[in-house]
This record gives sequence, C-alpha cells and structure tokens, in this order.
Amino acid sequence: MMWWYGNGNGNGMDGWGYGLMAVSMVLFWGLVIYGVIAMFRYLGRQERSVAATRPVPEQVLAERFAHGQIDEPEYRQRLDALRGGPRPLVKP
Repeated sequence: MMWWYGNGNGNGMDGWGYGLMAVSMVLFWGLVIYGVIAMFRYLGRQERSVAATRPVPEQVLAERFAHGQIDEPEYRQRLDALRGGPRPLVKP
C-alpha cells in the first residue's frame, strides 16, 4: 500500500492531474499564439512608422521654397511636374 506512487493505476495520474495538464496545455499554446501575434503587430507598426517619417516630395519642395533655395516660378513648375499637371514650354 504505497499511496505516494499514485492511485494504483500505475501512472500516478488522476482526474486532477489530467485536468491540470489540459489547462496548462491550453495556457501554453495560448501564450505561444499571443506571442506570435504580438510580434507581427510590433514589426508591422515599425514598418508603418518608418514609412510615415519619409517626407512627401511636395513637402520637400515647399521647404526648399520657404528657405529661399528656389524661386516662385521654379517652385510652381516643379509642383506641376510632381502633380502631373501641364508643363510650360521651355523657350530656347
């Protein structure tokens, strides 16, 4: 009568052991799935933040105009070119 080896069925598992094993398995796989989803969301957020920090060409052009690097006719010409609008004829 060695009760510390289980309930006599040889493997030492009873109803509580199987229940605890099932709950722990569900928790383990839940944490694994949550970790994978969190990793993909984190990596996706980084890619979006990098794309958001890139300046739009129109913003760069406006900054150059504001700093006086280009004059108004050149600004308008380049802005039309960026937007795909009509291009003025170049006089030879």
